[in-house]
Amino acid sequence: MNKFLPCLSALLLFGCASERVVLLPVPEGEKNAVVVRDANGEQELATPYAATVRRLGVARPYQASAAEVNERYGATLSAMPARPLSFVLYFVSGADQLAPESQVELEKIRKLLSERPAAELQVIGHTDTVGNKESNDALSRQRADAVRTLLIDAGFPADTLRASGRGERELLVPTADDVAEPRNRRVEINIR
Repeated sequence: MNKFLPCLSALLLFGCASERVVLLPVPEGEKNAVVVRDANGEQELATPYAATVRRLGVARPYQASAAEVNERYGATLSAMPARPLSFVLYFVSGADQLAPESQVELEKIRKLLSERPAAELQVIGHTDTVGNKESNDALSRQRADAVRTLLIDAGFPADTLRASGRGERELLVPTADDVAEPRNRRVEINIR
């Protein structure tokens, strides 16, 4: 009879195993969803903390809570890197000078970076279609370098900050040549 005990123990342990999927809320409030499929069908989780647990091959939906997720997974979630962020700064026509509203946005970025000391930044300059492609390439790089310098002066480490210029190749607002579109005169800052 003793020779059957290890098999019974293995079956009991295997039968106790479960899989759990919980849909976490997106910090920016955007909608998200996930579909969980198995041999018995599929279930869509489309609201924050919607969950499913599968035991003995049977999936059962339930509604988790923020407290439950924090209790079960808090240590893991706190160890995850911060979500990537993107910002756009706009410029005065034909110059590498920030538009007044972008000065305010730059201050927000500086504050955020002080809270994310291990972040990596990519600064990408753009222009509108006024001027020739060569001068727009140079101007877009000047804009990226100007923002890079502002961030370095604010204490961000230069070795984790990359700058590049895209000229008029990636227009935010498609226009014909020689159109002064303010939304195309920009620098994108991607923070990881």
